[in-house]
Amino acid sequence: MDKVEVEILGLSASPASNGAYALILQEVDGDRRLAIVIGSFEASAIALEMEDFKPSRPMTHDLCKTLIKQFDSSLDQVVINGLKDGTYYAQLEMQNVDASIDARPSDAIALAVRFKAPIYVVAKVMDEASFKMEETTEEQSSDDSSATTVEEALQVEGGSEDELELLRSELILAIEKEDYEKAAILRDEIAKRSES
Repeated sequence: MDKVEVEILGLSASPASNGAYALILQEVDGDRRLAIVIGSFEASAIALEMEDFKPSRPMTHDLCKTLIKQFDSSLDQVVINGLKDGTYYAQLEMQNVDASIDARPSDAIALAVRFKAPIYVVAKVMDEASFKMEETTEEQSSDDSSATTVEEALQVEGGSEDELELLRSELILAIEKEDYEKAAILRDEIAKRSES
């Protein structure tokens, strides 16, 4: 299975997203990025560990780390291995464990930062859902044919590369403006059209 190593680029909230956060992963040896919408609890678990802040009592992911270590194991890597109907799927690859363990990407990444384990995305998922930041807002704002709202962007018919590029451009703009609700809708539409 071909996979691409990624690292956490950023994590931010959008007031319009009902407490959801966007976790942005960036390709280690490239310029593609992947946006995953996660809940506030998982965002806190990731952010606290990245900032090396230790709460007075262990959080759930800290407890999981302690249990894994108590069983003489460790987290080797996290693999985001699927995308279906706008939902990402992940697996934990553990030392001394023969089978992979299914997990939500947000929980898997919260554990990965605690174990300092690498994070991978299977190539197929990266190809379907990633975007590049080289398409800047200046380029997009000068193009009058770009869609300016989610509704206009989703009215693009078919699945040609030009139409998908337009949706990807809108996704980039939404992320740059921290409009993660719009970004999630666009991401899901891109994934749906990429499959067909």
